Amino acid sequence: MVVRKLNLALQGGGAHGAFTWGVLDRLLEEPDLSFEGVSGTSAGAMNAVVLASGWQQGGREGARELLARFWEQVSLHALPEPPAVLSTQGTAPAMAGLMLKISHFISPYDMNPLDINPLRALVERLVDFERLRAGSPFRLFIAATDVQTGKIRLFREGELHAEHLLASACLPNLNQAIEVDGRSYWDGGFSGNPAVYPLIFDCDCHDVLVVLLQPLLRVGTPASAAAIQERISEFGFQTTFLREMRAISHIKQEVSQLPISFSLFERRMRRLRMHLIETDELLATLGRATKCDTRLHFLESLRNRGRQRADDWLARHSDAIGRRSSCDMELFL
Repeated sequence: MVVRKLNLALQGGGAHGAFTWGVLDRLLEEPDLSFEGVSGTSAGAMNAVVLASGWQQGGREGARELLARFWEQVSLHALPEPPAVLSTQGTAPAMAGLMLKISHFISPYDMNPLDINPLRALVERLVDFERLRAGSPFRLFIAATDVQTGKIRLFREGELHAEHLLASACLPNLNQAIEVDGRSYWDGGFSGNPAVYPLIFDCDCHDVLVVLLQPLLRVGTPASAAAIQERISEFGFQTTFLREMRAISHIKQEVSQLPISFSLFERRMRRLRMHLIETDELLATLGRATKCDTRLHFLESLRNRGRQRADDWLARHSDAIGRRSSCDMELFL
């Protein structure tokens, strides 16, 4: 059996990362499909590290099992809601919306002075970081944002601890900054969501599959205060990715017109094959507060939608892996 390889770039998006769980779960069912490098931000970083750790523990089935365990245990920390709210699938819990509103006025240093973060205990319990550092099955690129400089910091598989994951997923309105080696970090989405360039220049595989949790196109112009705030928030977590993809698309277009490629950089850009799995229609309509909705039925509904989206992508583009791009790069120009 010929093994086909992909690099994965996994976007962040809080609880919406369960959609990516579904995408990964479906990809892992393909016996001839493997991964070389995985770049992840925030929830994408969680999925990336749990994927690698699970694979290390038990191959592709081990990865599927650990991803399921991770998201099921995330649901144990869901905010309590009245029964009437619990019955509404896909609607943000009232408590989640209230928490987001409060976060605009109260610092996490005041609201959570002990810096209690349930994710810390969860990832420490599920991921064997020592074993992962010693021999990860994939190259890992976990993005965080340096608070002082605003620059992206990529943590690699050989240095990973739980704090690196928490740094990648640190929303400054909800969590205290995570300190790593004397530097303070916030969510990686501010500087790379996800970072694509390390998959191009630090990996041998030329196929990159990007899994997005935010749509590339919004129809219409927001008019209400809430809708405007939603769109502003999206810009904050999407702009760096779009800028990076625009640069990659432009360079690839220019290099493809050269009669011959001399440098390693030119050869890598010429051979680059891009693939894309976007959100489905429902996920694209969900509000920002649903990113805090970790109720199990909601997470499982997102997983199922991610599985279906990946299944559709495989049906249409599986034969493109290793041969050609299945994504129109002009989307980013």
